[in-house]
Amino acid sequence: MFESAELGHKLEKEVWDRELPTLREALLDAQFDLAAAKFPVVILVAGVDGAGKSETVNTLNEWLDPRHIQTHGLDVPSDEERERPHMWRYWRMLPPKGKIGIFDGSWYTWPILERTSGRIKTSELDQDMGRVARFEQMLIQEGALVLKFWMHLSKDAQKKRLKLLEKDPKTRWRVTPRDWKHFELYDSFRQVSERALRATSTAASPWIVVEASDWRYQRLTVGKILLEKLRARLDNPAPPPPPPPPALQPVASLDEMNVLRALNLTRTLEKKDYEEELLTLQGRLNLLTRHKNFKKHSVVLVFEGVDAAGKGGGIRRITQALDARTYHIQPVAAPTEEERAQPYLWRFWRHLPRRGKVMIYDRSWYGRVLVERVEGFCAEADWQRAYSEINDFEDQIVRSQTLLLKFWLSISQEEQLRRFQERQVTPFKRFKITDEDWRNREKWPQYERAICDMIDRTSTEIAPWTLVESEDKRYGRLKILRTLVQRLEDEL
Repeated sequence: MFESAELGHKLEKEVWDRELPTLREALLDAQFDLAAAKFPVVILVAGVDGAGKSETVNTLNEWLDPRHIQTHGLDVPSDEERERPHMWRYWRMLPPKGKIGIFDGSWYTWPILERTSGRIKTSELDQDMGRVARFEQMLIQEGALVLKFWMHLSKDAQKKRLKLLEKDPKTRWRVTPRDWKHFELYDSFRQVSERALRATSTAASPWIVVEASDWRYQRLTVGKILLEKLRARLDNPAPPPPPPPPALQPVASLDEMNVLRALNLTRTLEKKDYEEELLTLQGRLNLLTRHKNFKKHSVVLVFEGVDAAGKGGGIRRITQALDARTYHIQPVAAPTEEERAQPYLWRFWRHLPRRGKVMIYDRSWYGRVLVERVEGFCAEADWQRAYSEINDFEDQIVRSQTLLLKFWLSISQEEQLRRFQERQVTPFKRFKITDEDWRNREKWPQYERAICDMIDRTSTEIAPWTLVESEDKRYGRLKILRTLVQRLEDEL
């Protein structure tokens, strides 16, 4: 992959002076058009040390309007970033629609360096690259233009560049002991990098290898390619997404069994027994969150269910047992303008907790395959691909020392109607009932099918659904607490 970039291209100064003004003007025009086109541009600048990555990023910031660029220079992950999934830091930095995000260092840097230094195995690198490829595919399907530049220098050219920088007192600061340490690992770094680039260079987001021995050639090449790709996208908008794969039949059609209708909603609990066990479970939960090993983990709780199924009551019985400094409740409603300018999972990634903390989602990312599917708020292709994206998201959560528990609260149509009517006549509960709740009741069969599909496709071995019979609120609340306490005890 790197052989074609080792030709030693050199650009004469007169060519640079002649072509640069026209290029800069065209780039600014394209950037202005991008703001109106409303899709994001993600630019990755990667490569070997000393290959002018930062200088190229600085040049792009000089050529373009900095008000519409977000530039991120990334080094070793911070303690805060290490306590969350690897991709968390990058999700938070994604540019919104109409903006350009430039990454000097990216989601490739750390896995490649970890493999080069021998801290991870080749199989782990391959897994990381698989996640990266899926992430970039998601960005593209969400409308982003992804450009990936790899700045290449041969081993001799890198050594010469580092020595030249080190010799000049004005540039000596650019060369660090780490740069020389990486130089000693050049052959291994090149082998690992080529493996990573080959695994992630796709038709939609290919790697563009730029020979970096001459800075004028390097920067003019990057600018021209950026203009070409951006102009092509602006002048020829992306074609509509391909039709989704044939939808799987709902569970009820596959085996004549509807997982929701199979629940035993007649289970009840006496008030005295409920109150006694509630206090016992809450006490155990409180002690578990003060366990010495709890700070090595984080907890994510997802509450979903039909309207009026008791999600709020179940959440309150958990938080009553917790120190208010250890948890946060994130209620999820319709996305804001800021959130609509990002991929749909962005607003959930950004709230993932640090270790020793509990994040409770009152509704969640499953809205994409439930309300957005049923109400037609997104295309069928979008909610169809969401199943695999959600499973990938949850896999990353669990692999980062996070306990993920997902609760689906279920009640009958008759019980929902009773609770709706009760809310309408109870002054302090009137805020809980809206016209939208009544409209959703009219689509009960469609929601039931969507729920069955969701459970079937996203109840995985590492992130299973817990189905909660909530016809009797007391029974449902205790089942939630028992499940949470048992999972924590098993882990700690």
